[in-house]
Amino acid sequence: MDFTIISIFVSLAIFLLASVPIGIAIGMSVIVGMTFGDMLPYEFLIQKMVTSLDVFPLMAVPFFIMAGEVMQKGSMAQRLLNVSRALVGHLTGGMAHISILTSMFYGSLSGSAPATVAAVGGIMIPAMEKENYSKSFATAVNTAAGCLGVIIPPSVPLIIYGTTAGVSVGDLFIAGVIPGLFIGLALMLCSYVLAKKYGFTGSAQQATIGEILTAVLASLPALMVPIIVLGGIYGGFTTPTEAGVIAVVYALVVEGLFLRTLSVSKVVEVFKSTALTTASIFLVVATATALGQILLFYNLPNQLVEILSNISDNRYVLIAIILLFLIVMGTFMDALANILILTPLLLPIVKMLGFDPIHFGIIMIVTSSMGFLTPPVGVNLFVGCSISKLSIERLSVAVMPFLFTMVIALLILTFVPQITLWLPSL
Repeated sequence: MDFTIISIFVSLAIFLLASVPIGIAIGMSVIVGMTFGDMLPYEFLIQKMVTSLDVFPLMAVPFFIMAGEVMQKGSMAQRLLNVSRALVGHLTGGMAHISILTSMFYGSLSGSAPATVAAVGGIMIPAMEKENYSKSFATAVNTAAGCLGVIIPPSVPLIIYGTTAGVSVGDLFIAGVIPGLFIGLALMLCSYVLAKKYGFTGSAQQATIGEILTAVLASLPALMVPIIVLGGIYGGFTTPTEAGVIAVVYALVVEGLFLRTLSVSKVVEVFKSTALTTASIFLVVATATALGQILLFYNLPNQLVEILSNISDNRYVLIAIILLFLIVMGTFMDALANILILTPLLLPIVKMLGFDPIHFGIIMIVTSSMGFLTPPVGVNLFVGCSISKLSIERLSVAVMPFLFTMVIALLILTFVPQITLWLPSL
């Protein structure tokens, strides 16, 4: 392997261990690589950073982030929680099921894992403690359920993967629906088993049909968002970017004019938070794209193909190695950085193995979402700890059953591609 590539990865590891922000760490490692190598000028970094952001589908990112912020500051999260309570609150471990189901609903609004933990966990973790659920179990459930925010569309990582891999974002959105629901149900099954073990019972009597209908009607403004967004995309009426704009306008009108849950100060907070989140994401996109181009320039994908082909010619063994590699990388690097850096490297390999790029995209998003649950960069863990005041060590242990459940679900999604590709094939 070229010394330039080695210097890039070594410096990147050092910067990450020094807690340098991921976007800056990647950019600095690229500069280190160009310093040791003499084949590329420094202007290359600037050019790639600028051109990487000049992509129309990326415009959807700030709009979906803003739509999620508006609904988080408003009342939609609470309304979705009421629907979940009416549907599953009576089951064994009912409060855990409410958290997961609400995260599934909210994931279709926010597109962000940490935002889902903050919005749903901020309400449910204290509520579960009042219902005599242990603090570690309550925090682990909500932390794990937050991962659904990036799997269920619309999802920022799905947009980033689509632009990086040259795959239709709309097709990725429709492909993510069933896997997102499947993983949500798997987490609910895990919660049920743990609730049985620890004696956590249902939190309420089973709701009547009338109570369910009342809760659904009250939450219709929130439930309409994914219908409008996904319906517009798959109906051929809008692009993902235009759907994001519609989602923002709809959220502002509903929350601000009809539900009257937004004040001027909250709107200012929405714009500020959206700008900060978008800036941090786009910095990672810009620097990681430049890094990916350097790795392509030094022919690293072909070297990886050669290395893997020498290990085995069995496609199942090779995909298992790739999954393990993605899970390990997810523990050290941000999900977006993983997608941007590893997609150009791994996509030629998985195509050679006969995997559909859309199928692999969902696999990569699910695998990357597990990184939210593993130290040292598990963002969901940090959000959950900040809500419950639980130590990171205790939460890391408590979340292990849910992480194991997600690994089993990932293997099923990987080796049964019809789960992912059935809806896009229609």
